[in-house]
Amino acid sequence: MDLEQAEYVRDKWLEYGLDYADVVPYKVLLSYPKGKENRVEIIDAAGNVEFGSAREEAILDDSQIRDDIVPPFTAYSAAGVEEGDLVYANYARVEDFFYLERDLNMTLANTIIIAKYGRIFRGDKAANAMAVGAKGLILYSDPINEAPDQYKDEIYPDGMFLPGSGVQRGSLFKEMMDPLTPGYPSREYAYRIDESDASLPTIPVHPIGYNDAVEFLSQMTGDQVKDDWGGGLDITYRYGPGFVDNTKKARLNITTTNQLATTYNVIGGIVGAVEEDRYVLVGNHRDAWVFGAVDPSSGTAVLMETSRAIGALVKQGWRPRRTLVFCSWGAEEFGLIGSNEWVEEFAKPLTARAVVYVNVDSAVKGGYLLGLSSSPHLYKAVYEATKKVSDPYPDGDRKTVYDTCKLRRPNSDKTQPRIGDLGSGSDYAPFMQRIGVSSIDMSYAHETGLFPMYHSVYETFHLVSTYLDPDFKAHGAITRVTAELLRSFSDSLVIPMDCRDYAKRIEDMVEAFKVSSDGQLMVDEGIGFDDLDSAVLNLTRSSQYFQDKIDSINSKDPMAYRAVNDKLMGFERTFIDPLGLLDRQLVRHVIFAPSSKNMYASAGLPSLTDALFDIDNVASEDREERWEQVRKELATLVHMIESAAAYLDHDLTTLFRGKAST
Repeated sequence: MDLEQAEYVRDKWLEYGLDYADVVPYKVLLSYPKGKENRVEIIDAAGNVEFGSAREEAILDDSQIRDDIVPPFTAYSAAGVEEGDLVYANYARVEDFFYLERDLNMTLANTIIIAKYGRIFRGDKAANAMAVGAKGLILYSDPINEAPDQYKDEIYPDGMFLPGSGVQRGSLFKEMMDPLTPGYPSREYAYRIDESDASLPTIPVHPIGYNDAVEFLSQMTGDQVKDDWGGGLDITYRYGPGFVDNTKKARLNITTTNQLATTYNVIGGIVGAVEEDRYVLVGNHRDAWVFGAVDPSSGTAVLMETSRAIGALVKQGWRPRRTLVFCSWGAEEFGLIGSNEWVEEFAKPLTARAVVYVNVDSAVKGGYLLGLSSSPHLYKAVYEATKKVSDPYPDGDRKTVYDTCKLRRPNSDKTQPRIGDLGSGSDYAPFMQRIGVSSIDMSYAHETGLFPMYHSVYETFHLVSTYLDPDFKAHGAITRVTAELLRSFSDSLVIPMDCRDYAKRIEDMVEAFKVSSDGQLMVDEGIGFDDLDSAVLNLTRSSQYFQDKIDSINSKDPMAYRAVNDKLMGFERTFIDPLGLLDRQLVRHVIFAPSSKNMYASAGLPSLTDALFDIDNVASEDREERWEQVRKELATLVHMIESAAAYLDHDLTTLFRGKAST
């Protein structure tokens, strides 16, 4: 199926008028369930099964009647049979386990953890459970998040909210790569580490729906949980450990296996008329856990329609100034594997030539609002693109996509739409985090902000066409925004980037950090921020100086344009530390990176934040070593910001630590 889809995309791109398109294979480690054997159970003292979770989701509309539906599972789970007392751990975050161990004095070693989906990446939940010595992990979708009471009449198939039989599949792998070829592309010549040396889970993990979860949770013993740990099931949530009948145990029976398989990217391009060695990239992934009508097929529809429209322009004689590269990724769901392997293989030319990467993954989850995230110096380009596209559902003065974003999700001073920071969870991550290619990610959201059917069998075309975007107007709007961004980045004489916005975002992050609890800890330890403040000030001055140079550019000098564009294109790279972040060698962006505690979320100043994490509870004999690590991370951050400032400055004296131009 993967190859068949890849060849379809390639053939369509050539038909649309792209100059080239090809299928690019990689042999990688993937993970699959063994038939429908995986499940979790309640067993009695004799080992007899009193209850077992459903091995597949109930069929609720005819489109689900297929014999090739992948049953619920979590990719890269360890195989095996484990049984033990059940402990409820809320969302299985680090702070949840701290509460159980430190506040409630619970011993979690050799227990089975049950936890709600949500808040953090499922792979982080598994890692946290492993860290406390748990034998296994059960994940479930609680109705408090996926089917709140106020929507009880809108449960699928009568609405967009998750039924009790729905189960979220997904990967547990925390890295952005093929597990067996870390740092290098998984080509035929690649050296592969042993699977036992890969960073894979060592405990069995399995997902279930809330119809099954209630059978486990309702029988648990222990104190009633505190208010903010409860859920939407009509039961009393308890911590455990174990069941009221202490002869019963929870058991996981997992037969998931890992195997080498070939996945396929498709790369197509329209060669630029003037700067063919400068690449403006756009992409999304093809693979899905089941039907994937939203994730990723809404994004695939956007990518294909964008390529068709631009190809039609090429057939009419138009050609972009810079080269456009279209990317259809394989194996994203397993850990951004297709995009990462391609970035690893072509890191050198991409570092030298890539202008920007635009990502459209789960492009349409509703039609309420276009959610935006990007590198800070792309803000203005994003604003301008959204101003040029009509809102799919205009009302009064809310005429454009920009108008709606500004009204419904404004920034802190209400003057512009809010644009978020980039973490991980989709294919922009290897571009941004590994090699410093500035990136944009977009997705239309529902007014609730929820996507209840995520990775379930019910994420179907029927769901999208009936509830999420019945007239496909949101699909049309995000396609037009995508096309406008590509036109702008590929055809503008000066690349639409403003480094002053990046400097301002860093300044805001640093000021927020200084007054945070982490910042106060540093002050109490006698660690000051003078050098960091100076570096930020230098970056602010240099970014303004550079913008002044752009504003006064010699319009008759093509080399002047090339020079400023090269600086704009490379600015993001100045924040890439070749040595990597603290304990994360292959994540290299010192300003924005996925949180080490939640891969989905962005963590500002990531290594400094990680070095300070829970430092008050470090053993006294190890605390000074941790504080030395904090000092090291602060020094690295200062150096990287100073380097960014020097990069923007044309003055030769900056190489001698001379006074920066003002």
